[in-house]
Amino acid sequence: MEFQNIIDRAMTIRHLYEEKEKQLYGSPWTSEEIALGFVGDVGDLAKLVIAENGKRNISDSKEKLGHELADCLWSVIVLSNLHGIDLEVSFMETMDKLENHLLETQE
Repeated sequence: MEFQNIIDRAMTIRHLYEEKEKQLYGSPWTSEEIALGFVGDVGDLAKLVIAENGKRNISDSKEKLGHELADCLWSVIVLSNLHGIDLEVSFMETMDKLENHLLETQE
């Protein structure tokens, strides 16, 4: 699947959430609220990684881990979109910088 298709799908779901939030709270979540939700998801992700490494008992941890990773990716995509960041470009630029740094330190 193309990365743009993933972004488009994430934003379709975000728009559905916006409508639900307007019904429930009178306005959609701000980027700050989405970021706070993301922090909660990262905490859940950490617990599942610990479970997958045998240090915590969580039933169906592998399945739940996949779900939580997808939730985290969704949050990153939505936050980048809300702040006008081209995530695909930023990712590639960051990987290039990291790769160059690692290759330079090997010399």
